[in-house]
Amino acid sequence: MTSVEPEHLAIRRVLPLAPVAFVVAFVAGGVLGGSAAAWSAAIAVVIVTANFVANALSVAWAAHISPTILYAVAMGGFVVRLFVFTIALVLLNTLAWFSPVAFALTLVPATLGLLVVEARTLSGRVQADMWSFQETGQESRR
Repeated sequence: MTSVEPEHLAIRRVLPLAPVAFVVAFVAGGVLGGSAAAWSAAIAVVIVTANFVANALSVAWAAHISPTILYAVAMGGFVVRLFVFTIALVLLNTLAWFSPVAFALTLVPATLGLLVVEARTLSGRVQADMWSFQETGQESRR
């Protein structure tokens, strides 16, 4: 019996919510701050979703290699995500229509909401049950 990898399960749970979050962010941004705020808020949702999917896929990949690689990818991925958010904010802020306030005010709750969904998806699972590592050549000879 094969089980679904936790990262792929989390992606399956999050992706259907992304269009809803996009529309809510766009409408709320539009109502509260006009079209520039609407697009800025929607872009924040897209960036949060894309970062989540990239991170989940990279962790799923690393889980098949070794615990050390998994740890490195998870910790490095955290730093990369923070870097991507910062660079996106800096680059988008060069656009005349971009609203950094709407972007930031959407990025934070979108990230928190994503973390809640991810935590609920993975809760109740024992850490050791979440990943299986392929045997290396030396371990299989024992």
